[in-house]
Amino acid sequence: MAEQITLYKLMILYMLEHVDFSLSYTHISDFILERGYTDYFHLQPAIAELAEMGLIHEESIRSSSYYMITPEGEETIGYFRNRIPAEFRSEMDEWLKENRLTMINDIAVLADYYRCTGGDYEVCCRIREKKQQLCELHLTVGDEAMAKAVCSSWKKKSQDLYQYLMNELLEEPDGD
Repeated sequence: MAEQITLYKLMILYMLEHVDFSLSYTHISDFILERGYTDYFHLQPAIAELAEMGLIHEESIRSSSYYMITPEGEETIGYFRNRIPAEFRSEMDEWLKENRLTMINDIAVLADYYRCTGGDYEVCCRIREKKQQLCELHLTVGDEAMAKAVCSSWKKKSQDLYQYLMNELLEEPDGD
């Protein structure tokens, strides 16, 4: 069983090494669980151990976890890549290629909120491209329902809002 858990860890590292953006837990589990490589009860500890070992970095946004490979993880997969059967690597490469745009869209536009000490809620809205943050906007709202509404709207309207902000900020001032 220990050898199988090692294989799952290497597969996760391989997937993260082959993208230039973070993958959500859902992205990773969709590939591994749908193909029956393992079940949730083995996948979850494998991811947790990779994070504990510093081979991947985890970021939690709302109820989702996102993972990126660390330099130590890149070094590890570099040494042990050949322990992943070639057919598994080929399947991962194909799946990552087929699902790339969907995964990028899933993680490019993010919004999260938390309660402030005064009782208001702060909403953090982000747009990312690859590993670069293009835009980050913090808004304070009066209650949790408003915070949830802003998060939901950000997903739908972020491109238009970003374009509007860029146009306004780059516009030449009149008469100055």
